[in-house]
Amino acid sequence: MKNLKKVLPLFCLLVMMISGWSQEKSETKVILITLDGFRWQELFTGADSLLVANKEYVHDATMLKNAFWKDAPKERREALMPFIWNQAAKMGQLHGNRTLGSKVNLTNSMWFSYPGYNEILTGAADDVRIRSNAKNPNPNTTILELYSNTSEGKGKAAAFGSWDVFPYIINEERSGVPVNAGFEAATENLNEREKFLNQLQEQIPSPWGSVRLDAFTHHYALEHMKKNHPKLVYISYGETDDFAHDGDYQAYLKSAHNTDALIKEVWEFTQQDEFYKDQTIFMLTTDHGRGTQPLETWKSHGSDIKGAGQVWFITFGKDIEPMGEVTQEEQLHSNQIAPTILKYMGIPIPNEMNGAPMKL
Repeated sequence: MKNLKKVLPLFCLLVMMISGWSQEKSETKVILITLDGFRWQELFTGADSLLVANKEYVHDATMLKNAFWKDAPKERREALMPFIWNQAAKMGQLHGNRTLGSKVNLTNSMWFSYPGYNEILTGAADDVRIRSNAKNPNPNTTILELYSNTSEGKGKAAAFGSWDVFPYIINEERSGVPVNAGFEAATENLNEREKFLNQLQEQIPSPWGSVRLDAFTHHYALEHMKKNHPKLVYISYGETDDFAHDGDYQAYLKSAHNTDALIKEVWEFTQQDEFYKDQTIFMLTTDHGRGTQPLETWKSHGSDIKGAGQVWFITFGKDIEPMGEVTQEEQLHSNQIAPTILKYMGIPIPNEMNGAPMKL
């Protein structure tokens, strides 16, 4: 009996420790990723037949066709984004192939970046106050800020972007959410890899004045995840939009292909890290579409470009039904992404969010 009295408290303590560990292990993590201005047409059908050998937009058609051109659309899309179609599609859902009746649209009427990101991150369009890409602090509250303001989310949200406007979109000063974007270097408790990235970023010039190369955004995000294990991570890759604006279809496709590999690397990291393994949902989308007719409008977007409000949505990971490419008629909107993330993370959805959580 005396031995039982001694053992019982230890047993109870062990049960409590295991219970607490299991509860922590079961908490859902979310990684939200955007590919700036990447068209649904390339995602679902691969290289565009009207652009892939067009000398106005391609400087080495032979190389580009050898890399990405196949006769069938399904083969073309697999060549362009092999991780998405060979792995993510088997694990989750792809929405937005309008040829099959699956539609995803913006609800804002601007159809360019700041309004698009605001809608994705806040769950509501704001056509009154968000009408430009100017570096104005966002008056709206993003899901990163909402989560960071909870007791369990304090210090557990982070954002990384190639575009230097993201500190304003997320309102870093007010929200306290750490944002590494544009040409910012990593700070605080730097490891050797981050020190090297800081040095390299200064030495490798970007083609653009406000957008850095996506490799820096990607690796800064990965290193932060390894060190700090945030539960809500936002990564915005930007090259696809800027190469499209440049009229360089060759670089646009190569960038999309490279981004597919970067997403694969993030996924593989989460499956090797005990904090994220089997507990993480990935959600992928874009801030706006691009034109198709006339052909030159593939370079552009905005309210005057037909089709630029047409986007797409991909999700896979924990608790996501593996439906693959959605083939039935449906209508989703970008303002549903934020409340869906909150739902999966167990956070109350504010009334200000116009979108309803998706049933995934």
